[in-house]
Amino acid sequence: MRRLSPKQLTWQIALYALLIVLAIIYIYPFLIQVATSFKTDEDAASSGVTLIPEVWTFAAYERLFRNSDFPSWFVNSAIVTIFVTIGRVFFNSLAGYALARLRFRGRGVVFAALIAVMSVPAVVLLIPKFLVINQLGIFNSYAGMILPLLVDAAGVFIMKNFFESIPESVEEQARIDGAGTFRLFWSVVLPMATPALVTIVILSFQGSWNELSHFIVSTNDPALTTLTKGVASLASGGLSQGTQYPLKLAAALIMTIPVAVMFFVFQRRIMNSTEGAVKE
Repeated sequence: MRRLSPKQLTWQIALYALLIVLAIIYIYPFLIQVATSFKTDEDAASSGVTLIPEVWTFAAYERLFRNSDFPSWFVNSAIVTIFVTIGRVFFNSLAGYALARLRFRGRGVVFAALIAVMSVPAVVLLIPKFLVINQLGIFNSYAGMILPLLVDAAGVFIMKNFFESIPESVEEQARIDGAGTFRLFWSVVLPMATPALVTIVILSFQGSWNELSHFIVSTNDPALTTLTKGVASLASGGLSQGTQYPLKLAAALIMTIPVAVMFFVFQRRIMNSTEGAVKE
């Protein structure tokens, strides 16, 4: 092992020290969130940035689960997220394979439209989305919350690029054996796209779990309120007067846990630009 010179050692120590400081700055707000969720309202208002509560209490969590509709918000978000994630994995991969492998008239136009959709801010589409949902008669329903989210342009783009990195030669033997287009997609190519699929799962889960604007225009029924809408109502004083810092941060903390777990479970398998490519 090569020994470092005193100058190199000094620079390395300074670099690690800087990284530690940046890590502390980055994680400190999250630690405040965790600590504040176990404080009383008075303690949170008087000493909001301290990491050790004067009195540890689960009052905020008890109020969330006993005196609010938080459990139903959680269930609604879970239902929507599960169906949207499954739908996006299937439809994004199917559309990506069609754009990557099938030769049909207008394919270039479809791909150009896909890129154009990716460049349009989501807020611009809110009113047209509401009009379509209302016209189809699925306003205030799970269908209206789920169906418009089942496909996203970014996911199709990711799957298309990944499928194009797989040589067509891997499909030739199955095609000779009589496999059709869907069989080639499902049995041959899709199992090779695990890195891309994991990426779609993570992005779809996180995106649908944290979605807010779509749920604002797709429902106004309190029984269909999701976590994002519910926590937003808490932030504006939905339960009672006062700052309610522990209550708000407890809700935000619980809302963060599923996404964090999903990320830490799959982080090592997130697709990079070269992973999964097959050499000729």
